[in-house]
Amino acid sequence: MTPRLSAVLITLNEERRIGACLESVAGLADEIVVLDTLSTDRTVEIALAAGARVERAAFEGFGPTKQRALDLAQGAWVLSIDADERVTPALAAEIRRVVEKEDAADGHWMRRDVYYLGRRMRFGGLGRDWVLRLFRRGRGRFTAARVHERVEVEGRTARLAGLLEHHTCATLSEHLAKVERYSSLRAEELAARGRRYRPTDVLRVPVEFVLRTVGRLGVLDGTPGVVYAAVSAYAKWLRYAKLLDRERLPAR
Repeated sequence: MTPRLSAVLITLNEERRIGACLESVAGLADEIVVLDTLSTDRTVEIALAAGARVERAAFEGFGPTKQRALDLAQGAWVLSIDADERVTPALAAEIRRVVEKEDAADGHWMRRDVYYLGRRMRFGGLGRDWVLRLFRRGRGRFTAARVHERVEVEGRTARLAGLLEHHTCATLSEHLAKVERYSSLRAEELAARGRRYRPTDVLRVPVEFVLRTVGRLGVLDGTPGVVYAAVSAYAKWLRYAKLLDRERLPAR
């Protein structure tokens, strides 16, 4: 029989977080599909022990890689989830009701609570984060973006009341490593569109920092809020600074 719901995720060295993620969908998803992008830690071992179907492939950008994982799913419905996310019990109960309804919308948005440096973030642009993660398999596809990909659904969408928890970077070093990876991917996209570095791009640092700490009240999240704003400001500039490297150095 066709599974009712497939939980789908991609991974890279997520041994610290994938266990809690998969535990949160145990008993909810009829099928768990993990596309591992050549982890060197215990990620695959943990996923297999949790009953997941694991395939391995090289990373090709977030959009294309997540679409490849989606193509492996067999369920009538798909729940796209990241290794650092957890489905709350209330959200799981709501998802069960949705996938049993014949007249349910084709895609469903859910609000995501973000935890950074161990603290629930309420401001700085993170307090009202809505993501489309539940959809009928034949109606949804990932965009081809190498970073900041999203699901596009053909048909009607609706919002769920349950919360998805996003336990992002627990340490500053983890955040900086993430910035390094994401900024390189973003720089590749910008270069492909013909974007070049401009001296005024350095202004993105103070603008982004003030926007998040003052404009979006990130300072009310205390030290984690200020740290997040500072690293985000640096990340905003870094993607453009890497364009300068591409322009100055010969093609490799």
